Amino acid sequence: MTPRSGRGKIPNAMRADVVIIRLVFTAILVTAGYLLKPIAEDPWLSAGVGGLIALGIIGFELRIRRATLKTLIGAAGGSILGILGAFLIGILISRQDSMTPEIRTSLTLSLTFFMAYVGLMVGAAKGDHLELSALGGIFTDKAIRRDLKILDTSVIIDGRIADVAETGFLTGSLIIPQFILRELQQVADSPDSSKRQRGRRGLDMLNRLQNNSSLDIQIVETDFPSVREVDLKLIELGKQLDAVIVTNDFNLNKVSQLRGVNVLNINELANALKPVVLPGEAMRVFILKEGKEYNQGVAYLDDGTMVVVDNARRLIGKNADIAVTSVLQTTAGKMIFGRLWEDAENGNGEYRTNGVGRRTPRETRNASGPVRITDTEPVIE
Repeated sequence: MTPRSGRGKIPNAMRADVVIIRLVFTAILVTAGYLLKPIAEDPWLSAGVGGLIALGIIGFELRIRRATLKTLIGAAGGSILGILGAFLIGILISRQDSMTPEIRTSLTLSLTFFMAYVGLMVGAAKGDHLELSALGGIFTDKAIRRDLKILDTSVIIDGRIADVAETGFLTGSLIIPQFILRELQQVADSPDSSKRQRGRRGLDMLNRLQNNSSLDIQIVETDFPSVREVDLKLIELGKQLDAVIVTNDFNLNKVSQLRGVNVLNINELANALKPVVLPGEAMRVFILKEGKEYNQGVAYLDDGTMVVVDNARRLIGKNADIAVTSVLQTTAGKMIFGRLWEDAENGNGEYRTNGVGRRTPRETRNASGPVRITDTEPVIE
C-alpha cells in the first residue's frame, strides 16, 4: 500500500524548493566557518562544526513542523515570560555587592537559561488550552479543524467501513496509523488459519478503501514507543490529532470516552439502522428454539435481533404470526417480546395497531412457508 501525505508533510510542489533552501543554508554556514575560522583558527574544523550546526538546525526544523500552532504560540510565550522573569531577578543579583562580578554573571546566565527552558517546556505543554479563535481568524489553526477519523484494527477487519465509505456518508480524512498496519500484518502472518484469514481480509479492505478515489486516505508514522497497547496508542493519537476513532470494539469505545476522545462505533450505527418495531405490530417469525422461561419460544430476525414469544414452545420449527408486546434496547442490540396472534385476539378481542385492524405480518428470511393459526385449526407447515 502506497502511503499518502500525512500531517505536517510538505506539499509535493514545494519539496524541491525546500531541499534547495536547506542546501544553500548548509553551504552558507560551512563557508562562514571556513572563512572566519572561529574554532582554533582551523578552517576545516570550523567548516565541519558549521555543517554540524546546520544539520542540527534542519533536524530541529523537521521536528518542530509537526507541532500545532497552539503549541508554538505557547512555547514562544512561555520562553518570553521565563526570560523576562530571569531579567528581573538578574537586576536584584547585580545589586549584591557581596558577590564578585564573575559569580553574578554566572548566576545571571544560568538563571536566564533555566527560566527560558522551563517557560518553553511548560508553555508548549499547556499550549493546547489556548483559544485562538479569540485572537481573530488570522491565528486559526486550520489543521486542528480538519475532519480526521482514525481507523481501528477491528473496524478494518470487519469490512463494513468500506461499504459505509462507498455510500458517501463517511466524510473527511481517514487516518491509518503505521502501528495499525503492523498489527494487521502480524494477524495476517499468524499461524492460526482463522486469524490469518481475518488479517488478510483487513488488508483487502484497506486496498478497497485506497482504491476509492473519493476518499482521502492518510498513513501516519506517529508512534508512541512508551505505550505498549495498541488501543492506548489509538487514544493518544486521537488526542494529539484531535481526531475521531472509528471502531466496533466496545471496550475501546468506553475507554476513549473516558479519555475525552470522540468515537464512532459501527455497531451502534448498525443498531440505529435496524427496522423500527413498535408494540402492537404484527410479524411472522420462525420459532427456532425454546426460551429460558416456561413455554417460551425464541426466533430471530434477518438482522439477528432476538424475538421472545410467549406460549410458543409447541411451535418450535414452525412459522407463527405474533403481536409485538414490547421492545427492549440493550448494549448488545434490541430484544423483541411478543405473543401469538391467537392469544392476543382471544385475550383482547380483535387486536388492533394504531386504530387499524390486523396487518399483514412481516416474514423472516428463514421462514419455510405461511401457517394459519386459528382457534380450531392445528398448526401445519
